[in-house]
Amino acid sequence: MPEPNMSSPDRRPSEFRAWFVWSLGALAFAYGFFMRVSPSVMVDDLMRDFSVGAAVLGNLSAIYLYVYAGLQIPIGAMMDRWGPRLMITSSIAIAGLGAALFATAATVDTAYVGRFLIGLGSGCAFVGSLILAGRWFAPRRFAFLSGMTMFAGMAGGILGQAPLAQLLTVTDWRTALMGSAAFAGLLAVATWFAVRDHPPDAHDGAREMKVSGRVLLRNMALALASLRVWIVALAAAALTGPLLAFGGLWGVPYLMERYGLDRPEAASFVTFNLIGFAIGAPAGGWISDFIGRRKAPLLAASTTSIVCLTLMIYVDMPLAVTSALIFVLGLMSGAMVVTFALAREITPPGIHGAVTGFINTGAVGAGALLQPFIGYVLDRNWDGAMAGGVRAYSVDTYHTAFLTLIGWAVMGLICVIALRETYCRPAAE
Repeated sequence: MPEPNMSSPDRRPSEFRAWFVWSLGALAFAYGFFMRVSPSVMVDDLMRDFSVGAAVLGNLSAIYLYVYAGLQIPIGAMMDRWGPRLMITSSIAIAGLGAALFATAATVDTAYVGRFLIGLGSGCAFVGSLILAGRWFAPRRFAFLSGMTMFAGMAGGILGQAPLAQLLTVTDWRTALMGSAAFAGLLAVATWFAVRDHPPDAHDGAREMKVSGRVLLRNMALALASLRVWIVALAAAALTGPLLAFGGLWGVPYLMERYGLDRPEAASFVTFNLIGFAIGAPAGGWISDFIGRRKAPLLAASTTSIVCLTLMIYVDMPLAVTSALIFVLGLMSGAMVVTFALAREITPPGIHGAVTGFINTGAVGAGALLQPFIGYVLDRNWDGAMAGGVRAYSVDTYHTAFLTLIGWAVMGLICVIALRETYCRPAAE
């Protein structure tokens, strides 16, 4: 895959137009993240309407992540073949269709199909936004825009927590998701008419460069063949796992049970996890660039995550302290953006798109594994209690399930220790 920045460094497009083009891609990513975490404030409603337990609900939420993660390896290379404009437009339309199907589902099987389509349609936005950023902005701004893209995603996730929970106090979850489907349709139309794959001053070679199917497959194979890339992907997965498992699904019912909160209030505290990530992503990238190190920020983030998780699970503390830990945990998760820069520095330029997709596979795949597994542990340790027609899990049962997160974070720390520092320089230098 060619380098994302295809326009002449001496002739830049209109600053406003560049920001507008990138912002539509980032908005698509924000929508995808909104849909990713929205089940966390619908846990009781979904379990009741579909008559399922925690394990099934975990899989229903995580099927989004299964398909999303599976797309990330080929997506980067596919962008070179068909362009981010077509890919983002079509994918966000598919996500909207999935949201509408999920909102009208009468059975859990139909809900699975809807959730699958939402994940399928959300899979292009992040990588597409990065490619647009690389093509429409100067190279020196790429790391910052990577963090800002993550910031946009977290903003969508925040809307899918407390604001959505508050909305559900005046309407039902099906109506709320139908509204989100309509928004996706409007965004798809806006993207098609406003976004262009290259700025108007891009040279003809940049516009015409399309990878063949053979090159696409070769790039994916090279990304998968690198042990160092696998280690980086696991390090990224360890940082995002708690965010996607706790902040993306199980945090709201846990805080409701532990502190006796109602759903909107619990969601507002879980939102601190996403706010932390929204701050940590651009800050982590900036700090890494500023100190000229990749490994040191990842070591600090991985270690701090383990400490936060251990305190949350083993120490009885006031809600205010728990909220602070939730925020710090999200802040540390944001450091995963450093893994994208690290992966680019240890691989040749021709496969950067495929490598970026693979790292994103690890980051999102963490939630695909942890969400249903935690649900499985909850069901295995369920004491038979019911509340409002759905299974009720004790605080101790949640703590047993959350031990998985500590083990996951320790795995990530081991991976970071095994990495070599790049000092922010490509391997070829």
